[in-house]
Amino acid sequence: MIPVIPKKYLKYIFPMFGTERTKEILNVNPTLDTIRPNNLDVIIQVYEYNEHEIIHHQLNKVQDCLAFTKTDKTIWINVDGFSEGTVEHICKLFGIHALITEDILSSGQRPKMDEMPHHLSCLLNMLYYNDKQNAVDTEQVSIILGSNYVITFQEDASRDVFNPLREKLLVKGSRIRNYKADYLCYALLDMIVDNYYLVMEKLSNAIEIAEEEVIRKSNAATLAKITSLRKEMIVLKRNVMPLRELVNGFLRSESALVSDNAIKYFKDVYDHIVQANDLCENYRDIIIGLQDLYLNQTNLKMNETMKVMAIVTCLLAPATVIGGVFGMNFDKIPLLHDTIGFYIAAAAMLIIPIIMLVAFRKRGWF
Repeated sequence: MIPVIPKKYLKYIFPMFGTERTKEILNVNPTLDTIRPNNLDVIIQVYEYNEHEIIHHQLNKVQDCLAFTKTDKTIWINVDGFSEGTVEHICKLFGIHALITEDILSSGQRPKMDEMPHHLSCLLNMLYYNDKQNAVDTEQVSIILGSNYVITFQEDASRDVFNPLREKLLVKGSRIRNYKADYLCYALLDMIVDNYYLVMEKLSNAIEIAEEEVIRKSNAATLAKITSLRKEMIVLKRNVMPLRELVNGFLRSESALVSDNAIKYFKDVYDHIVQANDLCENYRDIIIGLQDLYLNQTNLKMNETMKVMAIVTCLLAPATVIGGVFGMNFDKIPLLHDTIGFYIAAAAMLIIPIIMLVAFRKRGWF
């Protein structure tokens, strides 16, 4: 009986093995209430700017955001590590619809864009590549576009992809300083989408390594890596594919919050998303091809093994037959009692397999 290795030990034998990541990817239910602690350290940064000046505020209280509801400058309010009370308070100050507030507080939402009379909102995920676990990490980001403000909600205060945008804001005369809030919204989306390409580049390197392993030395660990890559592609496609519809929402919107000048920039983001979708399809096809290649190589190795075993069996067949004949319990067998009989049988056992080897070689069987 072949012993069965429990699943809990397989991850130590094959580090890439495990179903925890599968559960994490597939067990997504956006209808469940998300419990967010209210004692988190909330970081609220406000950038108040126009073409002439920029002021950076670090707020200690949510109530301080009220001062920026009445200003003629462009406002970017970035909230990191938010809690339920923080989101509800800020949304109430800026008159944001309750459904939008609920989406911000939920998790596992599909990327989407919503249009309300006085503001536009979109929800999507930032993607990061975890080099330690070789996995794609996600962080939900909500962006709200108003008449002269943009509010962003992020879950993780330790990392984001907006630092290059902050640096551009500090440059006097930069395009983002000369344009309004709709261009800021575009710039935020563009930063997130551009970071997708960095994640896909890491996945591309992992796919290339897996391909080399399949060609050079295929084993169970290689198959586990291929399976792991397929799981990460699910995460990538789940976040990239809906973005076409999201950006299309801005392109088709008739809201005065999106100017005609900003439409061409949103079209640029749309082009990047289309290209990212094409790359995702290419990666998916390559991974499926790698799995087929692994299975074909496994079958090829098995066929080679079976061929060797069949040849060995055929070569041993003459010796088995000759030995069987001379081993029968009969008194009258030719050469059985002669001294030369042993040498003739041994020679036949050796010469016949050699003749068979020559014949097999001529036929190209090995």
